[in-house]
Order: sequence, then structure tokens, then C-alpha cells
Amino acid sequence: MMKKLTYLLASLFLFVAVTNVNAQASQECTLKYNLFKGDVSTKKYNEAKPKLEWLMSNCPTLSVNIYKYGAKAAEKTKDYALVKKVYETRLANFPDKDAAKAHSDYAEYLIDNSLATDDEIFAILEKAYKDSPKDMSVKNIYRYFQGVTDRFKDSDPQRVFNAYDDVMESVGEKLDDYSKKIGELQPKEEAGTLDAKEKKRLRAYTINSKALGQIEGGLDNIISEIATCERLIPIYSRDFDANKTDGTWLRRAVSRMYNKGCQTDPLFEKLATAYADVTQSADAYNFLAGVLDKNGDSSGATQMRNKAFNLETDPYKKAKLKLISAQEARDRGRFGKARSLAYEALKYNPNMGKAYLLIAGMYAKSANSCGGDEFEKRMVYVAALNMAYKAQKVDPSSNAGRYISSYKGNVPSKKLVFTKGVSSGSSYRIGCWIGETVRVP
Repeated sequence: MMKKLTYLLASLFLFVAVTNVNAQASQECTLKYNLFKGDVSTKKYNEAKPKLEWLMSNCPTLSVNIYKYGAKAAEKTKDYALVKKVYETRLANFPDKDAAKAHSDYAEYLIDNSLATDDEIFAILEKAYKDSPKDMSVKNIYRYFQGVTDRFKDSDPQRVFNAYDDVMESVGEKLDDYSKKIGELQPKEEAGTLDAKEKKRLRAYTINSKALGQIEGGLDNIISEIATCERLIPIYSRDFDANKTDGTWLRRAVSRMYNKGCQTDPLFEKLATAYADVTQSADAYNFLAGVLDKNGDSSGATQMRNKAFNLETDPYKKAKLKLISAQEARDRGRFGKARSLAYEALKYNPNMGKAYLLIAGMYAKSANSCGGDEFEKRMVYVAALNMAYKAQKVDPSSNAGRYISSYKGNVPSKKLVFTKGVSSGSSYRIGCWIGETVRVP
């Protein structure tokens, strides 16, 4: 009995001792961390470095902020070896905590300081991409996709297409999110009721949205070099049987064929039909409507579009369906119908700049047919310019600036306005199918 009591007391003593040691260690970690954070916050980066080393050795799992602050201290003191150690230790202890952003930030640092080869940078960006493309910086999304294209465009173009689709879907999700946030704040901005925090948020959303829109255009330029109908059709014909029940593969194949203007090939109808059979989704039925239209079944196409539209519940996706229908009407030369559909799209997403740009483009194409002399033709560009300005206002990602520059160069000059005998600032009615009243420049 005495022996058992001795063992019990010894165990209790050991437990209390260990507990006290752990508590003291925890307190020391917290104290050191607070001192370290204070050094970084007050820009005492050299003083912060010894504390950072101690924290990584003794309390590596205390907080991911050790590494966020630590990266800043290491970078500011140009301690390249410490930056690498911070990055690697963070990922070892917090592999699921914003890992994609950590990879992306580290790649950015290595690039800015010329500390790694292109292949080393690509390997890090690939880790970020595999983890979460949407958490990569805008520049690095572009760099990664360019790297994939350079390496695989000839040997494995499907890999390039897959990377493009993954990235564009992530970019699309971000753009939709920014569009919603901008849409919520713009009425308050116009009313002059935004507070300081809301102004800051709106500015950030606008900048980020614009940057993502530029990335979208940049990636399209890269993919357009290899994603031609001549290249896509053999690839999708070859892979169809292996993927004919894969909804994701079918959606991407149909979308790419559509975006590249390959709808006249019989393969497009085959893909669209399979996509509708497998997913029975609004998106699939909308593509199938285009096939019916091409085959002369306008009544069936209308029914299919209505089915697709009614099946969709998300207003932003409804807007995209309407825009696709507007694009198809435009491509068939039905400009009035296309404009009506574009305005319907804007009812569901008032911040859809692409809808305004679609209208602007049709106006510009109609300049010669809707004007009898040079002045009248150039006034059509005023209407196009107005639409481009609307796109720019509601949707920073729309890249409306290049359209604005183009249309500005075609509006009537002061000399032409004077020669025509009209007053600058007066109202002018554009006839033809456009039927809009604009201001003379």
C-alpha cells in the first residue's frame, strides 16, 4: 500500500511539474511573440529578427502571424536566407493556412530580387495553383498560365486548356463577387453617403476588379494562339468517348468551341447534346438552343432558352444566359433583338459591363448604314461612346478603356460640327434601328 502511495505522489508531482513547465513555456512564447510583433509594427526589424528565430525554434505553432510578420522583417532587412526559412517553417507548421497565398508571395519575392530560376519560380507557382488559384496574386496567375503554355502548348495542349479553364473559373468567381460588392456600394457613392471605410472598400474592389479584367484579357490573348478550331476539333474528337459522361469536361469543351466560333462543325452539336444529356443544366440547355437555332428550329430554340432561363435561380447566371442569347442574336445580324436581350441581362446584373459593350459594338458597326453623311455617321460613334462609358462606370473589369479610346477617335470634330451648322451640346436624334438621342460633342 505504501509503495502504491509513493508512486501516486511521484506521478502527481511529475504532472504538476510538467504542467508548470508547459505553462511557463506558453507564457514565455506569448510574451516573446508580443514583443516581436511590437518590433515589427514599429519598424524595428533588426531587433525583431532574434525574437523571430527564437519563436520559430520554440513556439513554431503558436500563430501563423509569426510568419506573416516574420516575412516582413526578413524582407526589410534583406536577409534572403531568413525569408526562405520563414516560408518553409510556416508551410511545415501551417500547411492549410493560406498556403496558396504564401507560395504566391514567396514567388513574388524571389522574382523581385532575382533569387531563383524560371523553373524554380514555376514550381512554386504550381504549388499555389494546385492549392487555390483564386488566392494567387493577379500577376502570378498570369505568370503561371504563361509558364504552362510555354512548357506544354506543343506536347500537351489539353493541359494548357485545363489550366486556362481552372484559372478563368476562379477569376470569374472573383469578378462576380466584386461586381456584387461594387453594385451594393455604387448607389451610396452616387448619393454621397459613403463613409470612409466604404470608400476604401469600393476603391479596393474597383482596383482589384480592373486588374482581374486585364488578366482575363491577357489569358485570352495567350490561349487564342493555340486554341484554334483546327486544333480543338481533333483533340475533342479524340477524347470524346473517354469523357462523354464527364459534365465538367463537356462544359469546358462546349464553351471553348463556342468562344472560338467552332459551332458550325458537327462536333459542337455532338458535344452540346451530350452536355445537356449528362448535366441537364441551364447552361447546357442554352448551348443546345444555339444548335436548334443553327438547324432552323427557331421555335424549339426559344423553348429551350426559356427552359434554361427558368431553371437557373442565380440572377448573375441568368444575366450571363441572356448575354449569350444577345451575342447569338448579334452574330445573326439581329441587332435590335440583341440590344433588347442585353438590356434584359442588365436587369439581372446591372454591373455587367459586357452587355453595354455589346451594344456599343453594334452601334459602331452600324455607323455607315445609320448615317447619310460624315457628321451623321460619326454621331453614331457618340452613342457607342456613351455605352462604353456606362460599361466603364459599372464594371471596372470590362476593359472598356480601349473601346472608349477607339470611339473617341471617331466622334465629330469641332470643325465638322461647325460645318454642319449645329451647336455643340445640343440634342441629336440618331435614326435607323438605334433610335437614340445623344448630345453633340
